[in-house]
Amino acid sequence: MEIVYARGQVSARDVEESLPSPPTYSAVRAALSLLEKKGLLRHVQKGMSYIFEPAISTDSARVPALRQMVETFFNNSVECVVATLIDGRALKVSDEALDRMEQLITEAKKRRK
Repeated sequence: MEIVYARGQVSARDVEESLPSPPTYSAVRAALSLLEKKGLLRHVQKGMSYIFEPAISTDSARVPALRQMVETFFNNSVECVVATLIDGRALKVSDEALDRMEQLITEAKKRRK
């Protein structure tokens, strides 16, 4: 999906050529077809090729993708996600970013009251 969002429209060959260690062309086509069945992609036919494009915006895709990642890698724990982000090993988080996160948490608590 990252490649499709970055390029806008792609063929299976485009995706295959963009991957550092690509699977077979057939595997790429199968993955694109699966993403289309899930409603994330759509295609148009140009000549003999299918050209795929996002069916939903990155903003619309962000929430379900994050939910899946949290469920899969963080045992459904938002706290584990935040702990991983701020411990400094996963990503470099600036003091400004930490201050902004703290502000977002404070605002979220206020909205719940």
